[in-house]
Amino acid sequence: IIDGVRAASPRDPAPWVIVAEALESHDELEAAHETFTEGARLLLTDVQEPPYSTHPLLYGRHRVRRMLGLPHDEWDALADTLHTMPVSLDELHDPKRVWSLGSEDPADLEAEISRLRAELGAYREALSRPFPVAMLHWPAGELAELIEAYPALSSEYPSYEEHLATIEAALRELAASGTPNLGVVPGTVPSYEAFAASEGASPTDPALLPQYATTLAARGLAVAWPPQRGAACWCGSQRPYGECHGTEGAVATDR
Repeated sequence: IIDGVRAASPRDPAPWVIVAEALESHDELEAAHETFTEGARLLLTDVQEPPYSTHPLLYGRHRVRRMLGLPHDEWDALADTLHTMPVSLDELHDPKRVWSLGSEDPADLEAEISRLRAELGAYREALSRPFPVAMLHWPAGELAELIEAYPALSSEYPSYEEHLATIEAALRELAASGTPNLGVVPGTVPSYEAFAASEGASPTDPALLPQYATTLAARGLAVAWPPQRGAACWCGSQRPYGECHGTEGAVATDR
């Protein structure tokens, strides 16, 4: 799967981050660094303002480089600039911090507790910003590739048209029940495969699909639903939502 992601060179940062973090969790820091760097080089070269969805690439790369003892480079400096938490990335990613947790010096322990409290407050603030309840949308080409690779999922997606109709119907039902902050998140096969690998699960498991959607939404990749008046439909047709899946008969028509 790792070689597949690299060969596919997806323009979505999620598969790069998932693969790199999986390598990092197995202490394969050099390989994790190579993966973070390859993704950053592909997605961020000549980009003036990195999209929010690419920030985990830069933060993860910064973290691994600190663990490897590598000097700061331009992308590390950019990560420092993008990071807005009270505790700096250098301090968050300092390998020596773990040593203080085993220290017998009360001053060391108190200092570390203070840092952890500051970080906890920052993380709580970040988590308090809700991400959408998102429905997973496979663009037509991605859905065809998914079913070709994993035929067992064809029961989940009998056709592309029914897939779209199911998304719209589910979102309308959630909205009618009073569920706020709804969205649609696009999936890609390389990203999904990388997510499955990180979870130690098979991509053929239907239970993995909503987990994948939630993970992408948490990374800020969801598009708000319903689209604003006059905006393009979430399905990618480029037609206004009000003339596409926003019509009264759209769900019944698609079915």
